[in-house]
Amino acid sequence: MDNRIQKWLFDIKISIDEIESYFATERKDFFNYKSNTMLKRAIERDLEIIGEAVNRIIKTDPKYINKISSAKRIVGLRNQVIHAYDNISDENIWSIIIKHLPILNEEVDNLIKSQQK
Repeated sequence: MDNRIQKWLFDIKISIDEIESYFATERKDFFNYKSNTMLKRAIERDLEIIGEAVNRIIKTDPKYINKISSAKRIVGLRNQVIHAYDNISDENIWSIIIKHLPILNEEVDNLIKSQQK
């Protein structure tokens, strides 16, 4: 594996772990999320990092489009957060946190483990 790809996979993992850490002292609750601007901005920043890392990975090695199930949608979200920040839906981001990050976390864990063998 290209060392850059491995680094970017770890960047994704760290960003997912950071998002999870924001809920370490309180339960995941949509209404708390929606009312906490600092929390929303922190999560959006981590999603930007995840999207940029995925973008770099698939540009470096296009086979990763098949290894990261939502690769194109992740990059699309990154672009939306950066370029269309005024159209970000709290409900959409919350859905990503609850439904999609656990899947991405598992995929990235598996990719990192497969390269360490």
